[in-house]
Amino acid sequence: MTTNSGLITDFSDTSWISQIAGELYPEFAVPADPAPASGVSRPPVSVVPAVASVPAVPSPGAVPASVPSRLPATPVGAVPSGAGVPSGVGVPSAAVPSSIETPASLPSRPPSASVPAAPSIAPAFPGAPVFPGFPVPLLADPFRVSEDATQQGAAQQGYKPTLVQVGHESAPTAQGSTGGANAPEAGRSSSLKPPAYIGGVPVETVREDFPILSEIVDGRPLVWFDNAATTQRPRAVIDRLAYFYEHENSNIHRAAHTLAARATDAYEAARQKVADFLGAGSSDDIVFVRGTTEGLNLIAQSVVRPRLSPGDEIIVTHLEHHANIVPWQIIAEKTGAVLKVAPVDDLGQILIDGYAALFTPRTRFVSVTQVSNATGTVVPVAELIAIAHGHGVPIAIDGAQSVSHLPVNVTALDADFFVFSGHKIFGPTGIGAIYGKRDLWEGAEPYQGGGNMIVDVTFERTVYAGPPAKFEAGTGNIADAVGLGAALDYVSHLGIGNICAYEHALHAYATEQMSQIPGLRWIGEAAEKTSILSFVLDGHSTEDVGQYLARQGIAVRAGHHCAQPILRRLGVEASVRPSLAMYNTAQEVDQLVNALWNLA
Repeated sequence: MTTNSGLITDFSDTSWISQIAGELYPEFAVPADPAPASGVSRPPVSVVPAVASVPAVPSPGAVPASVPSRLPATPVGAVPSGAGVPSGVGVPSAAVPSSIETPASLPSRPPSASVPAAPSIAPAFPGAPVFPGFPVPLLADPFRVSEDATQQGAAQQGYKPTLVQVGHESAPTAQGSTGGANAPEAGRSSSLKPPAYIGGVPVETVREDFPILSEIVDGRPLVWFDNAATTQRPRAVIDRLAYFYEHENSNIHRAAHTLAARATDAYEAARQKVADFLGAGSSDDIVFVRGTTEGLNLIAQSVVRPRLSPGDEIIVTHLEHHANIVPWQIIAEKTGAVLKVAPVDDLGQILIDGYAALFTPRTRFVSVTQVSNATGTVVPVAELIAIAHGHGVPIAIDGAQSVSHLPVNVTALDADFFVFSGHKIFGPTGIGAIYGKRDLWEGAEPYQGGGNMIVDVTFERTVYAGPPAKFEAGTGNIADAVGLGAALDYVSHLGIGNICAYEHALHAYATEQMSQIPGLRWIGEAAEKTSILSFVLDGHSTEDVGQYLARQGIAVRAGHHCAQPILRRLGVEASVRPSLAMYNTAQEVDQLVNALWNLA
């Protein structure tokens, strides 16, 4: 609902999503229920407008001037977070395993779990829409940016990409490639104009920053649609890692020599960059881990397990990755606690009333994903957090699949924990981070023991350091933490809001094109999705489809995606999962669609 001033004031009505999207991108508007091709199920298409992030705070340890940079001098766009997504309707038709407790009925949400009103925040400029907890500037239209204006804007921002060939200097590049004789019919029966700009920067310019996108695989240019498994790295990250090992490599915190000071500064600067990117209040709230999996295990063992007694309860959802199921099963088995699962509807959307009905006086913790890695469902985590807090229960958010696609601000969300992996956001593997509220970190037990996490050790007792050091025993992944900081710099300069807008437009274009393929059935048809295009194809196993696409140079994931419960809930054991990132293009989507048409 809007007032005469154009400000959104009623956030319980989520129609603002399509309303604002329609105003920003009129060419992108599509009918609510477009007619699909005969016999083909089509999910609703919607776009979440990109919004603005907490500005990055300059910190020490930045890449020295001698390291080549392909980043713009100033951010193109801005950031924020999680507007509510309409909950699904109906009760799941598939039975839930009897070993997992779910409510027998779905009563109305108890009054104590009501969602608080969104905070009142002044708009970024007069007439700008205001999303829950964020001032939101309007972003550049990803469709209608003139070439002259784009070039001028890119020049003003200092964006000077350099194409880096890796081992294939004479090989054709993937950009603009149509695959020769089997070229896709770009825009086949399309009502949507493909996006081409991330903010004011052409996506082809951004692609030049990623060396591996010029790779030739089996004689074909690489099309990387396996981004939900891992994203590729820009040259800025690769260069930052090389610079660290060439000029800064040392252990950190304790030595008095120059390289130790350089390494320590770079490592702690990366911690500050994570805090800034997530909107955390302090870098002391950030603990480095190997990734989301280790982060969830740390939370389970250090924070939750000491709180549990037999009969206590932990809540997850049916959408979770195995990394957000197995750690809770382990501690439940060891403590006698009960794992409860929030149900989803047949589209793969959380049933909010079913989730709310799971809370009892014995509920001790909740852990939920923000975006499903198997279906792409965007979970309304702001509402889930509010419900949990209404019962006095802390909650962790698995942000592995959301952090590179959606603006996140943990302070505005009031998340107790938020965990993500660096390799999902264009950073190195083997590094990730947890945001946690200070009081919860203070009361948690150490996850591991050893050097770096202590104040004093005798044979009689050990005095632990405060967080975050308390949870970072031994020598950490120093270089890759620094590389993660470089990746967050890269994303921040492009603007996570701009990235969000571009990817949603590309996702809708891909959805429309793929929905016309005979025999293609979507796995997960939530109203709000991002990145994931999970499907099965009649008459073909998922493995066969994946291998066929690989022979066309198109990399996708085929299997259960470490998310077997949600796939089984939706009636399959596996799916084919193309997944998008900011450097993917409409031309690559056309190649995928053409290949699937040929196979179908």
